[in-house]
Amino acid sequence: MAFAAMGCVQLGLAASIGLAGSLGSEGVAWLRLAWAAVILVAFARPWKLKFTRFTLGICALLGLATAGMTLGFMKAVETIDLGTASALEFMGPLAVAIIQGRGAGRWWALVAAAGVLGLTEPWNAAADLRGVLFALGGAVCWAVYVLLTQRAGDAIDGIGALAISMPVAALAATLVVGPGVIGRMDVQVLAIGFALALLLPVIPFSLELLALRRLTTAAFGTLMCLEPAIAMIVGLLILHQIPRPAAVVGIVLVIIAGIGATRTGRREPIKPLPTADGPELSLDGTAEIRG
Repeated sequence: MAFAAMGCVQLGLAASIGLAGSLGSEGVAWLRLAWAAVILVAFARPWKLKFTRFTLGICALLGLATAGMTLGFMKAVETIDLGTASALEFMGPLAVAIIQGRGAGRWWALVAAAGVLGLTEPWNAAADLRGVLFALGGAVCWAVYVLLTQRAGDAIDGIGALAISMPVAALAATLVVGPGVIGRMDVQVLAIGFALALLLPVIPFSLELLALRRLTTAAFGTLMCLEPAIAMIVGLLILHQIPRPAAVVGIVLVIIAGIGATRTGRREPIKPLPTADGPELSLDGTAEIRG
């Protein structure tokens, strides 16, 4: 499920980049989020689920983080390669893993830093600074998402958390970019947007939620570390983006750092969450859902 989710993510991003040429990156991001919200609400029917104020608040924050990830990443790939943008955005969950790491685990931050240098090559100004900043902004949002997702996923059955967070993300994106892109929509674009929303984020988000319930922290985190490499391969095969040698080394270093940090990481004990039915729900594991 985790591999399928990562494949859907990168294929969806590659297709989104193609559509961005006519609709704009912000338009594609908004369209995906809007359709995803409609699909998830229709499928999960959140009005039939029980929420506490706490879980609703967590889901709302997840929605804001999702909007930030989606808009930031789409703006990043306007000017930098898909593999580079994915690796830079991966700094978010990697930073969480390093901060929560034990002892020597935090030394993986140096490996990750070396990877970032290889990806951006600041001595040559190889990577567009604007694109790098957007990707790092997406990384911050992803880190927030990592810290919140498991709480929502464990407190709410099925994909109920997504049925709340995705409409919030769509609303946030509408407030930010909606007025400038809604007028550019037609039937064909809407149909393409529906297909893109299934490919990213509906299917991968749902698969990752299910995978988180079946895999250990280390196993899931290690699998997710492979996403920058998958992004580089998709960018090469579909978008014909040939990575620079330093960028290839940088992506490899980021993957190594991610695997090392995940293997030495831990989740701090947290208080049980209140549920709508009254009993407390204890939590185990961690979360690294891609948005």
